Amino acid sequence: MRSALRRAVEGVRWYVRELTDESAYDRYVAHVRRDHPQADVPTRRAFERMRTDRQEADPRQGFRCC
Repeated sequence: MRSALRRAVEGVRWYVRELTDESAYDRYVAHVRRDHPQADVPTRRAFERMRTDRQEADPRQGFRCC
């Protein structure tokens, strides 16, 4: 019973992180470490700044209201 509840909670947590794209930084860090091991991994703050700048520079990314 306990493990089923734990799996359910972990599943909901995973879903919410994917839905809100909070897991994007984790995926990026894994990519950099796997494909570019010599490169420095940016901080989460620097990553979010890069991502926001890229979205705002590309009109295909959609409307950003705030």
